[in-house]
Amino acid sequence: MRLNRFLAAAGLGSRRHCDQLIAAGQVTINGRTCTDFSAQPALRDHIKVNGKLVRLAPRLTIMLHKPAGFVSTRRDPRARDTVFDLLPANFSRLFNIGRLDAQTEGLLLLTNDGDLARSLTHPRYKIEKEYEVTLDRPWDSTLTSKLLRGIFLDGQRARIARLHSVSPVRLRVVLRQGINRQIRRMFEAVGYRVKDLIRLRIANLQLGDLPRGHWRELTKRELKCFEGQSPQ
Repeated sequence: MRLNRFLAAAGLGSRRHCDQLIAAGQVTINGRTCTDFSAQPALRDHIKVNGKLVRLAPRLTIMLHKPAGFVSTRRDPRARDTVFDLLPANFSRLFNIGRLDAQTEGLLLLTNDGDLARSLTHPRYKIEKEYEVTLDRPWDSTLTSKLLRGIFLDGQRARIARLHSVSPVRLRVVLRQGINRQIRRMFEAVGYRVKDLIRLRIANLQLGDLPRGHWRELTKRELKCFEGQSPQ
């Protein structure tokens, strides 16, 4: 197993993040700094990151119903509540797959499986995410085509894949991108303010009736649905 994959499987983060740890000289094998991404440590090797011994942990992926007001990070310099405050202390090796901004609630996945995180966040996989959007006033359906065609944000075209109305002010929106605050910014660009935003689905995984602030472990069957994701 390559070093970056080992670190990801041990819960240190995505492979890209683990590559950064290796490149920064923060990883040692048997006491020697290793900056070789392709190194393949043996079972008896002692691997440390910043002086701490790293061991493979059983794979764990959970879904959390993130409430509004919590940030999707482990530590916040402004001392706000984080999603990890909602989890048991022994889940310290988990990291979140993607983010929800502080005021957005809904389905958030956390894992120690770096391969799973990569498959769900890499742009080429085009994983669908569905949201319920509540606007500050009734939606003008003539603007739908503009959001489907796309609006430039951060130098790239941000598109909504699908959109349909649930009520005059509530919409269901499907994304296949992950641009920062994409839904809020796209609706702002056409003159609307998003009052409430909740993520209901990632791929085939539904938030369902999981209460706010609660979590549960994904079943083997649910994890298998992600294994079937392939580049589009």
